[in-house]
Amino acid sequence: MNKFTHLLQFVQTLFDEKEIAEKAKPIIEGILKARSPRLSDIAREMAGKEDRNYKCLQRFLEKTTPQEILLRFFQENASFVIGDPTEMPRPQAKKTDYVGTLSDGQTSGYWLLFLSTAFHGRSIPCGFVSYSSKTINQEATSRNYHHFEAFAQVKEMIGDRPLVLDREFSYLELMENLVFEGLNFVIRLKVGPKFIDLEGKPITLTVAKGETRVINKVFYMGKIFVNLIGVWKEGFTQPMWVMTNLKAEDGLSIYLQRMKIDESFRDLKNLLGMEKLMSKRRDHMEKMVALLLIAYTIGLWLGETLRETIFPKDSRKHKLYSGLFVFLKLKLDLSPPDLMRSSSLAISTFIACLLPVRSNV
Repeated sequence: MNKFTHLLQFVQTLFDEKEIAEKAKPIIEGILKARSPRLSDIAREMAGKEDRNYKCLQRFLEKTTPQEILLRFFQENASFVIGDPTEMPRPQAKKTDYVGTLSDGQTSGYWLLFLSTAFHGRSIPCGFVSYSSKTINQEATSRNYHHFEAFAQVKEMIGDRPLVLDREFSYLELMENLVFEGLNFVIRLKVGPKFIDLEGKPITLTVAKGETRVINKVFYMGKIFVNLIGVWKEGFTQPMWVMTNLKAEDGLSIYLQRMKIDESFRDLKNLLGMEKLMSKRRDHMEKMVALLLIAYTIGLWLGETLRETIFPKDSRKHKLYSGLFVFLKLKLDLSPPDLMRSSSLAISTFIACLLPVRSNV
């Protein structure tokens, strides 16, 4: 069974120009076959001579901006938007101009901040920004600026949907910006933030094991009005606290669903080799990240449809395997008619969920 037979139809729905789509298709297929975003790995998997393929890849990166395509993956039926950063270690790239030092203060690397919406136990990316300790110093900016930059990409599309963020985002400047922009939020707390009640009295965040505690109408750092909820589940070493401008119980329920993006990071790193990305130029790195995310989304979408076709919903395998794992790693024995029906369904649902955002490539 050739899993890549219908790949061009997916790519053509994303890129306006036929010529660009035809050039993007073998690159995206190469990423999926190589399970890697490195140019040399992709070039080996593309049809034809490797050195010629490598040059075609470089020309494609110079002439296109695939980052713009990601906005089309925003799911309008999503109930929330996830924001989460991941570290990209580059220990051998200390002289690369966009590579700085990661949070351990020693390892060379940079950060990618993804925005995504939940999809079948995973998440589909709709934007990202990159930054590092070095680029922050070079640009005279801060980590906060890059966070704002990412949110600005999808601000108009977010509407009333809450942004769901982890502990890295529980800082006052971001909170003030979210309130100013009128955005709803659900954020997990760092240890030790200060809260006061309506009378100005300090609040101690304590909750017993196995219990849930709700504290409504308090001020974060004395300035931002929020609701709090803490839960200490059995088996965990410490409680988890979430703050939101929504109902506290709704905030906790939404936050627990954000863990879907952790599974997506694992798929991107373990199944598609995201950490192998070795571009010397930052603009090329960002374009390759975008192409990797496009390949990931197409592979996930096809795989989810195949999973529904192959495994009963209540079976162990249906729950065990992600769509991307099914598409990339399982040997599937499907008849041509079954494969055609599955691929046609995947393409039709894929097209129906794309936003009509056009690229400038």
